[in-house]
Amino acid sequence: MYIIGNGLIARALRPLRDRHSGVTVLAAGLPGHHLPESENAREAALVRETIARCRAGGHQLVFFSTTSMYGGPGNNGREDEPVIPSTAYGRHKFDLETLIRDEGVDHLILRLTQVVGPEEPDFRLLPTLMKQLATGGIQVHRHARRDLLYIDDFVTVVDGLLSTRPMNEVVNVASGECVPVGQIIDHLAERLGITAERQVVDDGIAYCSSIAKLRATVPEVAGIDFSPGYYKRVIDRYLKDGR
Repeated sequence: MYIIGNGLIARALRPLRDRHSGVTVLAAGLPGHHLPESENAREAALVRETIARCRAGGHQLVFFSTTSMYGGPGNNGREDEPVIPSTAYGRHKFDLETLIRDEGVDHLILRLTQVVGPEEPDFRLLPTLMKQLATGGIQVHRHARRDLLYIDDFVTVVDGLLSTRPMNEVVNVASGECVPVGQIIDHLAERLGITAERQVVDDGIAYCSSIAKLRATVPEVAGIDFSPGYYKRVIDRYLKDGR
């Protein structure tokens, strides 16, 4: 397996390099949601370059997309339903998915939820919330919901997917527990021993996805404890592993 990228996900997948031949994993996408159009163009160019490399080498392209494209009204977060992304980031990732399909390269598109792990960038969800809590005040978007997935469980899922080797498919990679961000803040504040004043804003997007297809595709998912409260266990592991 050839891995492109140096971030949290790319580093976590390195132990799998000798397990899955004939696969190129593109794990060098955009670092955040609010970036100039030039960064979108840069990632699109990288995708085209990787498609050409995969086609020349006979590799399957594994592309990491996002479940944040499921934020639109009436969407059930299923891979087989029409998607109308509600954010510029979601639209960008969906456009890249379309590019990959249109190019006809063998591929596996994985729509990722919030993957959490130590040494993740400051702009990610948990570091951002922790910084806000540390100021003594935090804004809570009432309708925002997020699904957290710990990096070790993510690697187990991806390893299982690559062993099954679905071809030209789209699969959600998430825990299936999508909770209000306010609950994530509650647990973080409790674990950190911080009391912060909250300003509740009556907006927010719920990025929730179905993992029915993932469960049906990857037997290893049954061995992961995705029972209620999983998001709390993710936060606990994150804090324990040195964030």
